[in-house]
Amino acid sequence: VPGIPALCAAAALLGAPLMHDFAVVSLSDLLTPWELIERRLTAAASADFVVVLYNPRSGRRTDQLPRALELLRAHKPGATPTGLVKRAFRPGQEVLATTLDALDPEAVDMQSIVLVGNASTRLVGDRLLTPRGYAGKYALPRGEGPAGS
Repeated sequence: VPGIPALCAAAALLGAPLMHDFAVVSLSDLLTPWELIERRLTAAASADFVVVLYNPRSGRRTDQLPRALELLRAHKPGATPTGLVKRAFRPGQEVLATTLDALDPEAVDMQSIVLVGNASTRLVGDRLLTPRGYAGKYALPRGEGPAGS
């Protein structure tokens, strides 16, 4: 859809994974040195951001995604909810909610967006949810909140 970034389309198909802070990192090292990409991934993972990966794997660039997942696992548990969306809102669309350890890099291509949750992200059925944290901030009974939420 013109004007809708791929990360927004992927997030919508996965549920509500981007409801709090997140970082977007491209794994393409064509214009950015790989060492810088690694530093960005490590910083985002260590700060507990939800991490969205663009350009995760091409026919020639097959080593970057496994290395990126390794860097993320250094700061995130293997059970971290993770999403894979291929060809969002296009023919052949695929949506997978899984975990960081269960994500198969071979299933990922250049028409994919990979989204790795933070410490608050939960798998709810086949969807990812990253709550904003209001439940921990306010002692409100369920169903009673701003605007009757």
